[in-house]
Order: sequence, then structure tokens, then C-alpha cells
Amino acid sequence: MTKVNQKLWGGRFEAGLEKWVEEFGASISFDQKMAEFDIKGSIAHVTMLGQTGIISQEEATQIKVGLEELLAEYQAGDLEFDVSNEDIHMNVESLLTAKIGSVAGKLHTARSRNDQVATDMHLYLKAKLIEVIEKLHHLRSTLVDLAEEHIETIMPGYTHLQHAQPISFGHHLMAYYNMFTRDSERFSFNIEHTDISPLGAAALAGTTFPIDRDLTAELMGFAKPYSNSLDAVSDRDFILEFLANSSILMMHMSRICEEIINWCSNEFQFVSLSDTFSTGSSIMPQKKNPDMAELIRGKAGRVYGNLFGLLTVMKSLPLAYNKDLQEDKEGMFDTAETITVAIDILAGMLKTMTVNKEHMAASTEKDFSNATELADYLANKGIPFREAHEIVGKMVLECTKAGCFLQDVPLARYQEVSDLIEEDIYLTLQSKTAVERRNSLGGTGFSQVLWQIKEAKKDL
Repeated sequence: MTKVNQKLWGGRFEAGLEKWVEEFGASISFDQKMAEFDIKGSIAHVTMLGQTGIISQEEATQIKVGLEELLAEYQAGDLEFDVSNEDIHMNVESLLTAKIGSVAGKLHTARSRNDQVATDMHLYLKAKLIEVIEKLHHLRSTLVDLAEEHIETIMPGYTHLQHAQPISFGHHLMAYYNMFTRDSERFSFNIEHTDISPLGAAALAGTTFPIDRDLTAELMGFAKPYSNSLDAVSDRDFILEFLANSSILMMHMSRICEEIINWCSNEFQFVSLSDTFSTGSSIMPQKKNPDMAELIRGKAGRVYGNLFGLLTVMKSLPLAYNKDLQEDKEGMFDTAETITVAIDILAGMLKTMTVNKEHMAASTEKDFSNATELADYLANKGIPFREAHEIVGKMVLECTKAGCFLQDVPLARYQEVSDLIEEDIYLTLQSKTAVERRNSLGGTGFSQVLWQIKEAKKDL
């Protein structure tokens, strides 16, 4: 027996979809996350329909009251959606019809699901972007507070994961502050391309009804409407920007998490994570694992995948709307949920971790990270830097063979190398001195780190 098509769009069809086909094409399982925004967009649309006289004010009021009741029910967790209604738009319209009768059918005047879904996504993402920026503000503030506490905490600076030069731990943390500041700026710019209303573009060509797109944009809090109806229904750049920005953010979070994972290992012992952000082993009783840091590092790949997925969906789509675009939502939702939680977790880890200052500083004493100081000392005495570099390189080799370090070399031996070397060389070779003296703009010198922190506080 042929299944009758009872869809709201079913007039042109003699038969309906098989259940398994219907489920494949439906999106309500995930786009119900936009329910609140769909209803709010519909309230703006019906308000405009009434004010422009496209429908009567009485009808507009009746529909608006019904939508407001549905919104209250949704917010109370009392709405149930049906897969047979495909998506959030058809579900809301079906629920509205059940509530107020056939007048609900007038809501869709001068509107298509194409501009409706685009509007919902703009509303959803705009709200999420504001939330992400607020969370990044908290993370950045956490880093600044921690950096201020550790301006004079000395640690090894690395290149190639080898001890390079001693630096301030506060300086190291402020590097991440700058990364997350750029992330915040990217998300702020992302709002500009999200803060645009597609509503009124209809299916792709606009409408013959005398709609007021500026009014609906204003009612929904958008800066302006799209200026081209084809672009309005097919544009997903704002989502791609969000996914790209989120991927860069996750890369930054993954980098600092990698460092945290290293720092709390037995080999480093620079920090200890709070029990709140650690887990144990089911077999090894001694273990305290940095699982949350590892999960953030791992979830970077998940977010990258969402970006590449949508780029691939979009790469060959002709204008205007295509069903492929149903694949634009799950990655956006997943990324938004992933990064908002990850930012909070990272801020919590940083705020509660214990820094082993003494061990950090000690790790700069039994190494050759002060070699540049000796080279600079000789250069300041007038020896060309390349010649000084070679002298120090030979001294490092000599120390390596003898099993000692530059600060262990007797003054008499130094003066055999160069009679320009004096007793003050030992102060120069101290890690704290090396860090404190690096006061070029943006350097690791304590006064420079303090300046960075003051500038960051102004920005925050």
C-alpha cells in the first residue's frame, strides 16, 4: 500500500517517504539545539508581518502569543520533537498549529526554510561567540594573575626541547596570554560576519511581499540584513571562520597542555596538578595522570576534523541552497561545546596547579643555558661576537668532557682563555642575573615581564 505524504510540503507528492529514508534525511536529532533561536526568529518575523499589513495584527498577535508559549515550554523542557517533522522549523510549525490552529500556517508567509535555518544558525553562533569571548577573557585573566605571581620564578627556556636560556616563568605564561588574546580578537571579528540577518531572502530570490528586512534584523539584534538573497541562504563563511578560529584556539590550548603534561612528569617536576584535574590508574596505585590536559590536546583533532568536514561540503556547492548544507550544523554544535568546556578546564588547571619554583630554578643551574651570557660578556669586552661564540663553544666542550659546568670553571682557567674575564663573571653566569638583565622590549627581564602584565591588565 502506498504511503500517503502528509508533510507540510507534501502537496506536490503522491507518496510519502519510507521511515528509514525519512530518518536519513531528518535533522531534528541535532538541530533542535536551535529551537530557542528558531522560535525567537519566528517571533520577529510574525511581528514584521503584522506591522507591514501582510497579515492582520490580530493574526500576528495570535501567532506571537502561541510562539511565546512554545518558547516558555521549551525553556521548561516540556517540548517534544518528532522525527517525522524532519527539522526544527517543521517541528515548531507543527507544534504551533496544534496549539493555535490553521492560522499558524500564515507564519511562513514570505519565508522559506532556507533563510529560516540560516537565520537560526546566525543567532545561535552569535550567542556562542559572545560566550567564547567571555570564557577566553577569564582564561587570559587567569594567565596574567599566574604570571604576576611568578615574575621572578626562573625556568629553562627551550629551543628544540633543549635547554636554551633561562627565562621567567611569568614571561613564558605571558606568551600564551598573547596567543589567547589573538584568538579572542579573531572571534570578535567573527561576530561581524555573523551579525547579519538572512531572514527575508526566502528560498533564494527574495519575495513579492512588502517585507521589512531592516525591521526583522533590528528585532533579532542583528547589525544589518544581507544585501544579496543568494548569498544570504548559501553563505556559511561565518561558520567556517568559527571552525577555523576554534582550530587555532585548540592548537594553542594543545600546546600549553603539552607543556603541562611534560612539566608534571617525573623528569621535569616543574608543576603538580590539582586532584580535581587529574585521574588515577586502575592497576598502578602511584599514578596521577594529567588526563584533562591530554583530552584537550586530543580534542584539537576533533575540532580540526569539523573544519575540514565543512570545507569539503562547501567546496563544490553551486548557488544557492543544497541539502548538503544540512551537514553544516553538527560540527558547529560539537565545536562550540568542545571549546567552551576546554577553555574552562584549562583555566581551572592553571588556577589550581602548584608550581615547584625551586626545582624549576635548579634545572637552570646544572646545564649550559648560561653559555650565551659568557659570550655576551666577552662581546661587551670588545671581542667580536663570532669569536666569543667560538671561545665559549670550546669551553662548553671542555666542561662536558670534565663533567662540570661554566660556573664551576676556576677564574685562573678563564683568564687563560681571555685576560678580559674578571671575577664578576660568576655573577653574570647566575641564572637570575641572566634573566633579570634581558630588558630589551618584550624580553624576559623582570621589569619587561611586569610591563607586559600591566599592559595586559589595561587590555582586560
